[in-house]
Amino acid sequence: MDVLRVVFFGPPGAGKGTQAKLLEQKFGACQVSTGDILRKAARAETPLGKQTSGYLARGDLVPDDVMVKLVAERLKEPDCKAGFILDGFPRTIAQADDLERILKKGGLPLEHALGLKAPNDVLIKRLSGRRTCRNCGAMYHAVFNPPAKDGVCDRCGGELYQREDDREEQIAARLRVYEQQTAPLKDYYRKRRLLREIDGVGTVEEVRKRVFRAVGDGAK
Repeated sequence: MDVLRVVFFGPPGAGKGTQAKLLEQKFGACQVSTGDILRKAARAETPLGKQTSGYLARGDLVPDDVMVKLVAERLKEPDCKAGFILDGFPRTIAQADDLERILKKGGLPLEHALGLKAPNDVLIKRLSGRRTCRNCGAMYHAVFNPPAKDGVCDRCGGELYQREDDREEQIAARLRVYEQQTAPLKDYYRKRRLLREIDGVGTVEEVRKRVFRAVGDGAK
């Protein structure tokens, strides 16, 4: 496979970021994370960057038209010439339509839409156990990847904390939003014969093999 062009979606805690990074390492394609795009745009002094910064400062959702422009700009950067993995975009049917127009205009057809799936009880267990270092941002898990010393980052000695959106009541709300807004993408991409649903339950390596098979690279 020479160039990989995929969208990656799934509920919170499904493991999209981890698997997208493994795809990036394997194929040399750029991982395009909407979180990274928004943070980079907010630091920029461009008109679009200032507009984005304003939304984030007010705690507002970035409108679809702004988000689409940010993604379109990102896909024009040199590191995306070798392909891309869209992680966290599109989130809605409207965004998917806009993305389709952008890619068609640029002659960059999608190869796959990868949909990770896992039961809600598994997702809640994964997310509620996450701990983040206040100092360096390193991630841990109370069950799957605990620090050597409880509450202390192995890397820098910083304090570990649980994000508000990783508390069980917040996780349940995030999963409901996903089902309402993002899950319909499965039918959208199924109709275009691009959907590849992947079981996200198991070890990182087990899921990696399924993801690689889904994009046509066997189980290497």
